[in-house]
Parts: sequence; structure tokens; C-alpha cells
Amino acid sequence: MKRLFAFACLVTTSWFAVQAQDWKPAGDKILTTWGEQLDPKNPHPEYPRPQLERQNNWKSLNGLWKYTVAEKSVSEKPTSWEGEILVPFAIESALSGVGKEVGKDKALWYSRTISVPKTLRKGRTLLHFGAVDWQCDVYVNGQHIGQHEGGFDSFSFDITTVLKKGADQEIVVRVWDPTSDGPQPRGKQINNPHGIWYTPVTGIWQTVWLESVPDSYIVNTKQTPNVETSTLTVSANVDGAQAGDQLVLEAYDGTQKIADASVAVGSEAKLKVSNPTLWSPDNPKLYDLVVKVVRKGKVVDEARSYFAMRKISMEKGSDGIQRMYLNDEFVFHYGPLDQGWWPDGLHTAPSDDALKFDVIKTKEMGFNMIRKHIKVEPARWYRHCDSVGILVWQDMPSGDLGGNNWDMQPGKISNGVHDKDRAPESEAIYRKEWKEIMDELHNFPSIVVWVPFNEAWGQFKTKEITEWTMDYDPSRLVNSASGGNFAYIGHILDIHNYPGAAMPDPNLFGDKFVLALGEFGGLGLPVEGHTWQEKDNWGYQSFKNKEELKDRYQELVNDLNELIKRGLSAGVYTQTTDVEVETNGLMTYDRKVIKIPEQELKEMHNKLYQHVVQ
Repeated sequence: MKRLFAFACLVTTSWFAVQAQDWKPAGDKILTTWGEQLDPKNPHPEYPRPQLERQNNWKSLNGLWKYTVAEKSVSEKPTSWEGEILVPFAIESALSGVGKEVGKDKALWYSRTISVPKTLRKGRTLLHFGAVDWQCDVYVNGQHIGQHEGGFDSFSFDITTVLKKGADQEIVVRVWDPTSDGPQPRGKQINNPHGIWYTPVTGIWQTVWLESVPDSYIVNTKQTPNVETSTLTVSANVDGAQAGDQLVLEAYDGTQKIADASVAVGSEAKLKVSNPTLWSPDNPKLYDLVVKVVRKGKVVDEARSYFAMRKISMEKGSDGIQRMYLNDEFVFHYGPLDQGWWPDGLHTAPSDDALKFDVIKTKEMGFNMIRKHIKVEPARWYRHCDSVGILVWQDMPSGDLGGNNWDMQPGKISNGVHDKDRAPESEAIYRKEWKEIMDELHNFPSIVVWVPFNEAWGQFKTKEITEWTMDYDPSRLVNSASGGNFAYIGHILDIHNYPGAAMPDPNLFGDKFVLALGEFGGLGLPVEGHTWQEKDNWGYQSFKNKEELKDRYQELVNDLNELIKRGLSAGVYTQTTDVEVETNGLMTYDRKVIKIPEQELKEMHNKLYQHVVQ
């Protein structure tokens, strides 16, 4: 029997290797270096959940799956398949190997027969999806095990009871995604890409993986630092907990244990972290955390995590103007609008190294912040920001656009008069996914600002949504509507202005809100051989060469510096990279050309961080 099993594994492995040899990127668009070097036998092999690690009991299911596109009305598993698709890349992307659009009248089906070793069949076996856009039905061995709606949050199913005897198990996934024809959060996707609107992303676009867990296991944790009391509050959701179970926590600085606590499962624990080193962009100090479930003295489940001690707040200076403070000191937030798009993977970076590259380059350019623009990244991206030391403003992906009476001029509108009237279904979808996103990202210390709305795109019930966000996570600041309709709620008043630097009037709003320039710049420079298309590319203001671009950028930074003196707390430059026909990135879309050298940018930016507030 062992020989037969080994032979079956050998046959499966050999088949996969042959299929992988046939894979190649679809289409003729530019590729990143990581895309050119992608190994289809092992895409995104890294452990995908850095805030709750069980490293030894998991298996990546990324790789080649069978796919077909069928009529939306068809609910039965297809009897034939069109070809192979490389997971976790959306079907429209080059790296999927397909490069095909789907649309609202079709459904995308996936199938793969996998081997589940005995090591993954102890206790419970979980099937995890990092993200699937948008409505996803999952079948294992012919049985429907669940449906999930939401394109930016992870989900999982317990498949223990549907696994068959023997190694081979069939997974089938059906995805329907209406993109811009539906009300769901979608970010910059649109069915007819043009201008600032990009190619649809349909289907699996983050890692798919199996995990073995005990019958009683830690589902997730919630970790919130308090700098004033030098404590970390921790709670955990434990599935299958029994009466008397204890949640045991241990905090480490390297190999040295610095704190521990034990409480009943279901209760909050407080870890006392004496004399903590506070996390900041200049010193991104992280501590390790071990979380255990203990029953009658025996460890039932154990996972590793990490945390940081940091505080984000708003305070008035002696001039009466509110400003953003990090760890009780004024820190000007300056960073790029980062959309997280890739010419070869669309929403999906071609590799973890590529994902990390953008963060590191941003830091090397002298930025201390990133505004993650109407997209949610894989968890590993936030881990990179935590480790490198980048402040993150996290947007909620937009959806259900159109229909807003939009006025960007603060001072001219009253609360709520320009809110969009969204249907109950649309509201429910938004609220559910925003909560899921906030829950999923809560533990990443780099995130310091939540942004529920961008530029009146689907903006609705602004006061209610903002107040809910503030109440749900009081440990962060809330920017209710970046550049959108101002309902005078939340912590931040944020305008957009292209191309020059501007700010809300400090005399009118400075005593109540942190003042921010949520988007500006957009200086364009197409670089031949590195554009999405050969002509008709654009920026908000375009230039012929790098020297002209650099000179104009220097002017913007000089203007920004003067606004800080008047009370500006943050600026967001558009943008990190070119994206499709937009050529206003500091890097080309393929990341092969940096338009202004990193060190020169850093020298320009240094003066922005020298301001002292009394």
C-alpha cells in the first residue's frame, strides 16, 4: 500500500511538472522581473498568515488548477475544462496563463485534485482562501461546503468530514463577479478599463492553503497596545473550547520573556510590557507573542504572533491647531498613494519579494507612510510594513459608484446632504466587508488610520459609518472621506488637489480636525518600453524627461513644506508606480525604472520631518 501511495504521488508530481512546463504568461503586456522569473510549480510558497503562525501543519495549494468559464445560470460542476490557470493569479492577468475576461453573465469554475497527507488529517482540516473576488462557492468531493461573498477578506471552511479515505481529494470552486455591474466593493476595477480605471480581477487572487488544527484551536486573536499603561490587551476566538480552558500568553523580546498572563478562554488578558521600546518608522520595534490554549495543564493548541507598542493620536499645539501625533510627538505623515497593482498579476504581486520591494523602495525614497488606496493587500504586505517601519492609511475599497452630488469644498456643505442613497443590499455588503477588513487587519501596528470612503465614490451615511468605525476601533484615527463629501465627523479633514500642494483652511477647521492633503501631484512621465500601452498614456501634468519631472517635484515638496508650518499634518503624493495608462508613478509599472533616484528623493523629503510643534 505504501508503494502504491508513493507511486500515485510520483505520477501526480510528474503530471504537474509537465503541465508547469507548458505554462507561460498570457498576452503581450509588460512584465516585472519577478513575473519573468516566476516558477509555476511553486508560486507564492510563503506561509500566508504572519499574525497567527502554525508553520508545521500546512500545505500551499497554489499552482495549476483546471478552469472553465460557463454561463452564470449553470450550477452543476462542468464536465469538461478549457485549460489550466495558475493560482493565485486572477484569470484576466498575464500570470494566470489565461488572460481572459469573464463578466457578469458568466461564472468561473476551478478544479484541482489534491493529496492530503496524514499529517494534515489529525484533528481538523481547514481549507483557507486568502481572497477570492467576489462570490465564491466551494465544493469538496462533490459536496457543497460553503459560500463566501467579499473580494478583499480571507475565509476558510472546515472540510474534515467531507474528506475521503485515501490521498486524493477533489476541490471545485465556482466564482461569480459582476465587477462594475454590481454594488460590491471593487476598488479600481471596471468592465471597460480606461483612464484611472483598470482591468477586472475575477476569482482567486491570494494564496489557497490547507491547515491541520486540533479539535480545539485558536481561530484568531485581537491585540491592542496601550502606551499609557504599557500594556497589551489580548483576546482570542477559540473554536471547540471547553469549560476550564485557559488562554496563556507569553511576550518575548528576542529570546527573553518579558511578560506573561493567563486567563479563562473568552476573557481579555493584559500583558504588562515594562519600559517598552515604542514602534515608529525610525525604530520599528516588534515583540514576539506566543498564544496557547491550555486544558488541565496540557497545551491543546499553540500559535505564534507579534505586536508593537505604539500610539496614534491628535493633539492641539500652542497655535490651537490639531495635529497628528505618534507616541506623543508630532510626526508629519508623508507617503505615496499606493494602489498595489501589477502589470502581470493585476491585484496579485508576482512574488513575495515583489510585494516587499515596493515597501522597501518607498522607505528608501524617504517616505514614512503609505496610503493603501481602495485595496486590501495580503497579510504579508502589512507584515513588511510593520518590519520596515511604514505608517499605513488603510482605505476601504470603493463600490456602488455614481449618484453622489459631490462637493469637495469644505465649508460649503452640511452633514449628510450629499450622501448617496444606497440600496439595503448594497449597504449590507459594504458594512459586512468593512468589518471583516478591520477585524482581519487589526493586529498590524503599521496601520494608524482607517479611511471608510474615497472621493464620494459610493459614499453613504457618512456620519453613521464614521462613528461606527471610530467606536469599533478607538485605537486608531479615522479619516471619514478622503477628498470626498465633508460631513465634519471623524478625526481628519482631507482634501485632494492636483497637481499642486494645498490644504484645508486652518482658520476654519484647524481647531477641530487634523488637516491633510490626501492626494496631490500625479506628475507624469511615460518611459519608453515600460508602459502598459505605447501611446495615449497620461498624468495630471506630464513631462518630457526626468530632469523636468524632478524639478517640478522639488517645487511641490517645497510648497508642501510651507503648508506644514501652517498646520498640515499629512501629504499623499500620487503615486508609487504607474498603473496601466497612468504614467504618474515614481516607478514604472514594471518596477524596472525609478524616475527620480531614491537618495535624491530622500534628501528632498528630509526637511518635511524637521518641524517641531510647541
